[in-house]
Amino acid sequence: MKKLKSTLPNMAIVLTLISVLAGGILAYVNSVTKGPIAQLKEKNLADGIKAVLNAQDLKVQDSKTLDAGDVLYITDKGTAVKTITNGFGGALTVLVGFDNDGNIQGYQVLEHAETPGLGAKAGDWFQKDAKGDIIGKNPGEKELTVSKDGGDVDAITASTITSRAFLLAINNAYKSFKNAEVAAPAIEEKTVSAEPATEETTNE
Repeated sequence: MKKLKSTLPNMAIVLTLISVLAGGILAYVNSVTKGPIAQLKEKNLADGIKAVLNAQDLKVQDSKTLDAGDVLYITDKGTAVKTITNGFGGALTVLVGFDNDGNIQGYQVLEHAETPGLGAKAGDWFQKDAKGDIIGKNPGEKELTVSKDGGDVDAITASTITSRAFLLAINNAYKSFKNAEVAAPAIEEKTVSAEPATEETTNE
C-alpha cells in the first residue's frame, strides 16, 4: 500500500476520518449503555425512597416537580424530596425523607463532586447516631445550621463548605415539602409501585 505524503490536505483527511470513526464509536456506546444506565438510576432512586423513609413496602402515590427544580415523591409512608444545591466541588444531589409532621426520617446523597475523604463524608456524617446526626430533627421548628454559624449541627471536619451546602439542601427540601403540603388538595392521587419498569481544606 502506497504511503500517503505528509501534506496538509492528506493530514486533514486522516484527522477527519479518525474523528468520524471516534464519533461513531461513541454514539454506538452511548446508544447501548443509555437504557441500562437509565434503569439503574431509576432502581437506585426507588431504593433510595424506601431507605430515606425506612419502609420497604411503601407505594409512591404521586410525584411532583416544583418550580425550583425539587422533585417530591409522595408515598403512603411519608414524602421523599430530591433537591440539588452547590457544594464545594459542584452539584450536590440529596434525597430526604420526611414523615407527615416534617421530621427527617433519613437521607441519601445521590450525587456529589466533593473531595474524597472530606466533603464526600456527607453521606455518613449526618446519619443517625453519627457526629452530625440530623435524623428526627424538624427544620420547621429550627433551621438546620452548623455550630460555626450558631446552629447545633456539627460540621464535617475540615469541610465546612460542604456541610453548609448539605444543610441548605435539607432546609430547601423541607420548604418544598411544606409547599407541596399546602397545595395537597390540588394533587391528583395515583398509586404506582416504588419498584422501577460520591476539596476543602482546613482553611475554609
